[in-house]
Amino acid sequence: GCGGIFAPSLYLGCIAGFVFSHFSNDFAFSAYLPEKNFALMGMAGVMSGVMHAPLTGVFLIAELTGGYDLFLPLMIVSVSSYLTIIAFEPHSIYSMRLAKKGQLLTHHKDKAVLTLMKMENVVEKDFVVVHPEMDLGELVKAIAASHRNVFPVTDKKTGELLGIVLLDDIRNIMFRQELYHRFTVNKLMTSAPAKIFDTDGMEQVMQTFDDTKAWNLPVVDEEGRYQGFVSKSKIFNSYRQVLVHFSED
Repeated sequence: GCGGIFAPSLYLGCIAGFVFSHFSNDFAFSAYLPEKNFALMGMAGVMSGVMHAPLTGVFLIAELTGGYDLFLPLMIVSVSSYLTIIAFEPHSIYSMRLAKKGQLLTHHKDKAVLTLMKMENVVEKDFVVVHPEMDLGELVKAIAASHRNVFPVTDKKTGELLGIVLLDDIRNIMFRQELYHRFTVNKLMTSAPAKIFDTDGMEQVMQTFDDTKAWNLPVVDEEGRYQGFVSKSKIFNSYRQVLVHFSED
């Protein structure tokens, strides 16, 4: 958790500032650096970087120590620390975990709505699953029993997703009965444009759709087992429902 961050930040900053000035004075790298002052500036710098709050670092250290003569140096150190860390980590230590999980609500309404959406609410499972050893005749029967034009191909034993069969790719041969035993699904399937993991956040899912320009993408678990499909239309419908609820609140 985030407990125990405040005091350790002050302690670490104090030690860092003191050690820097102490060694600088010992080796005469520059003019004499007041160790007490640098300890205070170190506290402000580390706190500003960890909490992403430069003003907090400045005013807190100034208030705790009554060292208002150091106001300008504290500002320089705090702002420098903040600008440095923001280039590598856009979130403070308090929001970093939520951001990595895709659960951080922001003032950006689109991103906030995506954060509120759940993967399990957009995964569709009514796709007919086929296997690589099935011949074209069996595939045609599966097509007749489905209202979809995409068919996931999975390993019969493990359930691992191996590829997909697109109805448009086999439309020119699916009615030629003389080919029913000549072709197998293994020869007709193609790789999916991308795979979505069931642990992915919705913002990452939308980015995958944008990158692939696909309309349907398969969902797999961490071991690659097929879980269902996610479609843009399903996401847009879910997005609209969440947005309406979000706006009412």
